[in-house]
Amino acid sequence: MNAETWAAAQSSPEFAQLRKRLRNFVFPVSALFLVWYLVYVLLADYAHGFMSIKLVGNINVGLVLGLLQFVSTFVITTWYVRYANKNLDPVAEQIRENVEGGGK
Repeated sequence: MNAETWAAAQSSPEFAQLRKRLRNFVFPVSALFLVWYLVYVLLADYAHGFMSIKLVGNINVGLVLGLLQFVSTFVITTWYVRYANKNLDPVAEQIRENVEGGGK
């Protein structure tokens, strides 16, 4: 494959659509997760009383929110995989077929 093939693929409407779909998912979800993480860190640093509220036995709010950080990571990963399978992979496959077909 040559440079013209890659340049044509990159300037295609399909590639622009793929980039737009990826950005429409990644940017808002990343911002939301970073805000959620920052809130957790700020609570841990400045809201000791709130974070030390016991819920059950030795389980307190801080521990639950810390564990929810892991849960949210897995939820976002699952959400992204489903989104990519439905909205990104078909377009990427089409671009790949066009590039491979055009490069032969």
